[in-house]
Amino acid sequence: MATFLHVGCGPKHKNETTPGFNTGNWTETRLDIDAAVMPDVVGTMTDMSAVPTGSVQAVFSSHNIEHLYPHEVGMALTEFMRVLDDDGFAVITCPDLLSVCALVAQDRLTEPAYNSPAGPIAPIDILYGHRPPMARGNLYMAHRCGFTQKVLDATLRAAGFKVVASMARAQVFDLWALACKRELPEAELRALALQHFPG
Repeated sequence: MATFLHVGCGPKHKNETTPGFNTGNWTETRLDIDAAVMPDVVGTMTDMSAVPTGSVQAVFSSHNIEHLYPHEVGMALTEFMRVLDDDGFAVITCPDLLSVCALVAQDRLTEPAYNSPAGPIAPIDILYGHRPPMARGNLYMAHRCGFTQKVLDATLRAAGFKVVASMARAQVFDLWALACKRELPEAELRALALQHFPG
């Protein structure tokens, strides 16, 4: 059975990751900076030293890398590369600044862009972090950097990933990327992306 590292899991578990991971073929190891969410490993994206080198077959990171300062992103991706085995891959999703900034350009910074289970989300929340949790003292929610599809692709390649597939979903203001440690044939990459990208 393959293992994926669920980075920055928060309260979520395997069934809230991707259809590809939510199967009997994968076991989940949860890592988070916040011990209160009861992860398997307490740690940060930039220091996952508690996770052995080459010990997982995949990394899943949902809405985490935007919480890092720009200079820390490369450090985190280096850690992702380290913990993956030679055939490993990472699935990363984060806000899409291109679609968010289109709303900002329309002077809609604080108007709801969409409704989430946590309530209305405005461009200011997507850019800088969800305001209600931060107002309650959870500053882990602050956003310190951001990406467009072009920049995310380039950042992953600069970190050493050999091949990257990505998509932008402007209607929900997010980016998805699948980054592999080794070269994959186009058909294999496409099949893997179909398992993990939203429909």
